[in-house]
Amino acid sequence: MNFESREFRGVPLLSYSEGPPNGPTMLLLHGVTRCWQDWEPLLPALTSAWRVVAIDHRGHGGSGRANRYCVTDFVEDIVRFVSQEISAPLVILGHSLGAMVAAAVAADVPELVRGVVLEDPPFLTMGNRINGTAWQAQFRGMRDVAQCGGTKAEMAARLAEIEIPAPGGVSKRLGELRTPAALAWSAECLAKLDPEVLTPIIDAGWMDGFDFTEVLSRIRCPVLLLQADPLCGGALANHDVDAALAALPSIQHFHFPGAGHQLHRDRTDAMLVALKTFFDTLSGTI
Repeated sequence: MNFESREFRGVPLLSYSEGPPNGPTMLLLHGVTRCWQDWEPLLPALTSAWRVVAIDHRGHGGSGRANRYCVTDFVEDIVRFVSQEISAPLVILGHSLGAMVAAAVAADVPELVRGVVLEDPPFLTMGNRINGTAWQAQFRGMRDVAQCGGTKAEMAARLAEIEIPAPGGVSKRLGELRTPAALAWSAECLAKLDPEVLTPIIDAGWMDGFDFTEVLSRIRCPVLLLQADPLCGGALANHDVDAALAALPSIQHFHFPGAGHQLHRDRTDAMLVALKTFFDTLSGTI
C-alpha cells in the first residue's frame, strides 16, 4: 500500500500515514492497543476514492508516550491534529476508542467534519461498567504482556493464556477465543504500546470527563453507528445504542448480528457495503 509516513510535532508527537490524493479526506482512528495498520483490510477500497490519513494515537504505534491516557486526552490530540494539520473538511471513521474520539471531534470542530462513522464504540462498557467483566480481565492480561515484552511469538503465546471469565463462573483462555493470526497481530501491536495506556481502562477511570450522550447531542453532521453483536464480543451495549439514539435521533444505526468487535477485520465486505451507502448520502457535502 502506497502510504507516506509523517509526524505531527506536538506533545506528544503523533505519527501518521497518508495515502494518495484520490479524493476527499478521510481520517482513520484505530482502537485501543492497536495502530494505524489495523485498517489494512479496508484500505484498498477506501484509497481508491479518498485521500486516507491514518494516525497512531498517543502511546500507540509510532506516536510518543504521554502522562495521561483518558479518552479526553486522545480527543484533545485529534482536535489539535485536525485543526492544525488537515485543512480540508473531512470524514472520520473511528473504531472503538477511535469512534468515541471521532464523535467528540465532530462535536468540537463541526466546521471541519462532514460526516462520521462510529464502529462499535464501547462507551460505558469500558467506563464505569467494566469492573469484574471479561473486558477488564482481558486488558489486565494485555498490560502484563506489554510490560513483559519479549519476541512477538512469546507475546502471542502469553496472550493466548489470558483467562477470560464467562457466564456461570467458567473461564476460557484467550487462545480459545481468538485465532492464532489474531493473537499474532495483537502481539505485534502490543509490542509498540505503552502499557500505561491500559491502566485507566482497568481502573474504570478511562471515561472520566467524557459524557457520550452530551457529545453526541452536539454533533451536527451525519453519523453512522455500526454495532457489533454484544453476545459475540461486541463492545456497544444495546442500552447505549438507545441512549445514543435519544441524544441524536438522526443517527443511522446498522447492526451486525453474530459479529465481534473487530468489524473492519472480520466483516470487511459487509462493512464496506454499509460505508458506501452512508458515503453516498454525503456526496453533496464533500
